Amino acid sequence: MSHKVTIAVDAMGGDEAPGTVLEGVADALAADENLTVILCGPADVVEPFAATHGRCEARACSETISMAEHPANAVRTKKDSSIVVGCRLVKEGAAQGFFSAGSTGACLAAGTLVMGRIKGIARPALATVIPSPVRPVILCDIGANADCKPEYLVQFGQMASVYAEKVIGIENPRAALLNIGEEDAKGSQFAQEAHRLLAERLPNFAGNAEGGDILPAKFDVVITDGFTGNVCLKTIEGTSKTLFRTLKGIMMKTPVTKLGALAIKGGLKELQAQVSPDTYGGAPLLGVKGALLVGHGSSGALAIKNGVLATMRIVRAGVSEIIAQTAATTSASATMNNVRRDA
Repeated sequence: MSHKVTIAVDAMGGDEAPGTVLEGVADALAADENLTVILCGPADVVEPFAATHGRCEARACSETISMAEHPANAVRTKKDSSIVVGCRLVKEGAAQGFFSAGSTGACLAAGTLVMGRIKGIARPALATVIPSPVRPVILCDIGANADCKPEYLVQFGQMASVYAEKVIGIENPRAALLNIGEEDAKGSQFAQEAHRLLAERLPNFAGNAEGGDILPAKFDVVITDGFTGNVCLKTIEGTSKTLFRTLKGIMMKTPVTKLGALAIKGGLKELQAQVSPDTYGGAPLLGVKGALLVGHGSSGALAIKNGVLATMRIVRAGVSEIIAQTAATTSASATMNNVRRDA
């Protein structure tokens, strides 16, 4: 039987908040009887909802952080914002995870400054499930770290592999470095050094992945710096939306094409669900003490529901604890290697 989990949720996160957030939270509560939610936001929003929904506690907050604000400054000055309060609930142990579809930058800052980094993790990283029609592919980092050192990518690979296996259910995930060619010596000096370190330190490392390998799911985990990962993710998402929009226009063009569209309607809906980012609800920030999942600003009720449930699965799988153990083991191994070299 699944154990009870408490997730803090930002009621004011997202373009359509609080309406879609409240709808999504209600659906998540209905989906799992062992889920409890602490809803963070203005009193006039969270208190009436909590009063009419079991297993939901209201946590009134007097401030919110908008998308336009400087993330770190907002987190430091707005101590009673829904994002900061949600992360503080995790730090204090009142909740085990936090979900928000609000400002990604503010969530990253609050996760790092309030929840805190796991000891031994140099930089927390954002991971996401790429909407592949073949099978799930984890891409990490997708924007938390625009500037990276090669050694950071080793930890990104370790953390993303834990997430892939424990939460997404990919057994023995094969990890690869995003590069401009499959040969070991390809790419910039940064990429070549990252490849060398990954080959030495990541047991499930399988070499380089090119951009064209992502959607066909040639690898289960694709590792890159946050700048490249963010551009890659948004290119894939934009291409997917454009193709579906264009396809819809073609199929609605004439009576004959409309009949064809009707015949394959079920298949198209299935494909759209497979490539929709709403299916997984958001991107976890890996490497912080506790579960933190960041949803799309455009998240609808389905994405909010799935995001809350995904945060709960991260808690149940013990992802943060496994990452902490991995970081400690890797650090001890590196120390021993240094001792041997000095000797």
